[in-house]
Amino acid sequence: MTKGFKKAVRQIHLWLGLASGLIVFIVSITGFLSVFEEEIREATQQEYLHVPVQQKPFIGLAAIMANYRHLEPKQKITAFKVNKEEANATVQLSTKKKKTYYFNPYDGSLVNEKGADWLNTVLEIHRTLLLGDVGEFIQGWSVVIFMIMLITGLILWFPNQIRQLKQSLQIKWGGSFKRVNYDLHQVLGFYAAFVLLLIAFSGLYFKFETAKKAVSFVTGAPLNKGTEAVNTTKIDSTTVPVRYNTIYETVNAQYPGAASISFSVRKTGELRVRMIYPNTWASARNQNVLFFDGKTGQLLRTKLYKDNNAADVYEASNHDLHTGTFFGLAGKILWSLVSLIGASLPVTGFIIWWKKGKKAKGKKGKGRTAVLSEIT
Repeated sequence: MTKGFKKAVRQIHLWLGLASGLIVFIVSITGFLSVFEEEIREATQQEYLHVPVQQKPFIGLAAIMANYRHLEPKQKITAFKVNKEEANATVQLSTKKKKTYYFNPYDGSLVNEKGADWLNTVLEIHRTLLLGDVGEFIQGWSVVIFMIMLITGLILWFPNQIRQLKQSLQIKWGGSFKRVNYDLHQVLGFYAAFVLLLIAFSGLYFKFETAKKAVSFVTGAPLNKGTEAVNTTKIDSTTVPVRYNTIYETVNAQYPGAASISFSVRKTGELRVRMIYPNTWASARNQNVLFFDGKTGQLLRTKLYKDNNAADVYEASNHDLHTGTFFGLAGKILWSLVSLIGASLPVTGFIIWWKKGKKAKGKKGKGRTAVLSEIT
């Protein structure tokens, strides 16, 4: 590896880091906080995530949504979730105003209603920097830059001589502040780089079609949009509660065994029903996704996990790969630690640049002093 090539890589690494460092820091910290979102909610929101167990069947979505309409006759529903694995788990219903309602699954009564909490805010910062579409654009391209920085960082880390390899894998805690900071940036960056690349790519997969095409290219399989439904009939109902309840009962009977069933209204107007089934860790999420016409309730297409090809398997696994859930609790712990390292890299990198700038200024000042002394 020539000195000229490394110098060019170093300049790319430096200036891209200075350009995106703050965003990378924010995304990494919020990512760290989001890894254990479910566990934090279970620990702090238990009083309205569950109700006392009763020997009663699920009352059905029609009754729950009818009760909601009495509370909010005009507010549109954007999503709701039924946890079938835990019969006493409340049914969660979300609205456009980012408000969530929790209903008793046995009698349909309201348990609680909440606006966006700090965890929702953290997730929104992670996704959009609280700047809407503009923030999502900035965040997305900052992650692209971060991936380039990780690759260039690995190139810069690689020692010129094999005998220096051991030194490149250790932090010299007894060294000066400057040396320890440099090692923290270089050594921790190396250890975390491969997981950070996976986290970054899986994040980009949510935003860019190019990432999805890359997976299709690598796996040699096209990503399926779903199998179009044939000979389907419209649900004979003009009321949303009854229509949604009919869809729920239909999919539950046709594809039994789901641990949870969630409905969400897409920007296209389609109603997406996601059915998640139990699965073991380090395996793709078993989920069936069905798409319905949001106005008529007509089934449009289905995407069943039994029909998944390699690209579909990755798509089903992407969220769990992004959060570390794919590898169970150990994966979440590792992902959270790596996210903290990711947040530290812009800080330690900035300090390296700052120290070099001060050193360069000091040399220039000494040079001018020497010239003046020679003149006088």
